[in-house]
Amino acid sequence: MHRTLFSKGWLFLALLPAATLAQTPLSLRQALEIAQRNNPQVKTAQLQVETDALQHQQAKMNRLPTVGLFGSQAFSAGRNINPTTNEFVESAVSSNNYQLSGSVTVFNGMAISNTIKQTNLLAESSRQGLLAAKQLVMLSVVQNYLAVLVAEDQLANAVRQTETSRAQVERTQLQVNAGTVAEMTLLDLQAQLANDELAVVNARNTLYLARLTLLQTLNEPTQSTSDPNALTVERLPVTDPADRYYPQTVGEVVKNSFDVMPSVKAANLRVQSEHLGVKVARAAMYPSLTLNGGLSTLYSSVGLQRFVADGTLLDQPTGGYVLVGGQQQPVFATAPGGTFENYAYGEQLRNNLNRSLSLNLRIPIFNNFQARNRITNAVISRKTAEVALDNARIQLRQGVEQAYASLITAGDRYKATAEQVRALERTFQATESRFNNGTIPSVDYVLAKNRLDAARLNLIQARYETALRAYVLDLYQGKPID
Repeated sequence: MHRTLFSKGWLFLALLPAATLAQTPLSLRQALEIAQRNNPQVKTAQLQVETDALQHQQAKMNRLPTVGLFGSQAFSAGRNINPTTNEFVESAVSSNNYQLSGSVTVFNGMAISNTIKQTNLLAESSRQGLLAAKQLVMLSVVQNYLAVLVAEDQLANAVRQTETSRAQVERTQLQVNAGTVAEMTLLDLQAQLANDELAVVNARNTLYLARLTLLQTLNEPTQSTSDPNALTVERLPVTDPADRYYPQTVGEVVKNSFDVMPSVKAANLRVQSEHLGVKVARAAMYPSLTLNGGLSTLYSSVGLQRFVADGTLLDQPTGGYVLVGGQQQPVFATAPGGTFENYAYGEQLRNNLNRSLSLNLRIPIFNNFQARNRITNAVISRKTAEVALDNARIQLRQGVEQAYASLITAGDRYKATAEQVRALERTFQATESRFNNGTIPSVDYVLAKNRLDAARLNLIQARYETALRAYVLDLYQGKPID
């Protein structure tokens, strides 16, 4: 038996305010949308999606070079070096240093590339985890939504039972007043009426709790649950099952569910991610090659002037003397002639500019077994993910098998109960007729009525149980919600 409870295509509606729930009937699609938007587990899964997406984006950015700018201001006194002459001077010095450096990884054992692939798989796994969280919410909402419908039908059935008993009590009261029926018969019927009225009270309480549970599943604000009886839901087109058999076999459902269920997809993606995690850990055993480059310059207050030659030569005393003919004569040296000019700040920075480019090779030899231990941990993480995948498949297969068996059981129970109801209705009609004619005692009438009432309640439960299990099997196969 296969039933579709919802329309093909998925159209989410806007979140209804709490007050609206008490004014208009709540549809199943609206309930699903509200629950998914309010569920804490779904919100957590959504945040995990955003986190993993950001990590993937950062992994891709690691391909880009790193660039840094450094600047300093320093003051010193005493013996310093003039940056323009490289001579020692005794002076207070104010200086500035500027450096622009960059570095890019040329090769590191494919760690960057594998990390990008790994984080992409993790991001996709998180997205599938979000879908899985939404599916759990969907299942809970449908169960509680159908529970409200079951409770409504049971209440309506209890009210009909009470009306039947009340009509019989009123008829019998007239007969007792006329002296044609014993008072004991009336007392038996009044006791039955009291039991039916109690059943109505119990049914109303059950409906109240079912509505409250549905509202709690929606996680609406407190004011919406102050009066659960104000909540009304739309009736689903759940008809009586015509065939207890599902269109697919249980094996086909299991196979289809393995292909589409987000929980299995998420677990499988994590296995693939952990395989890449092992490769990333092994990259630490390979040499790494890095390209570095930089620009640097400086300024010093003792270099504010510079000598500019004019092409002439001048004889200047050196301060030394030589003996010539017994007399000391000064020693002169030839030096270029010229003048001193101010050395501008920017010009000093340009003249002191330095450029560098290097290619650095790093070969790991020994690092206290840290790299080897990281590889071991990565292998353990991969095996853990593989076990989690197997567990997800086992749980899914068991869930499908249980839902399929429950569907068959519910279909059988519905078919048998429907036959029972039809038989008991004929029996009750005959019993009621004979009782009204005074040919059987009231106890026979009460027993026949109670058996029929119980069978009708069982029929309601079997009807919705069949519909629920069919929906669960549809959900396992990723079929759209009607």
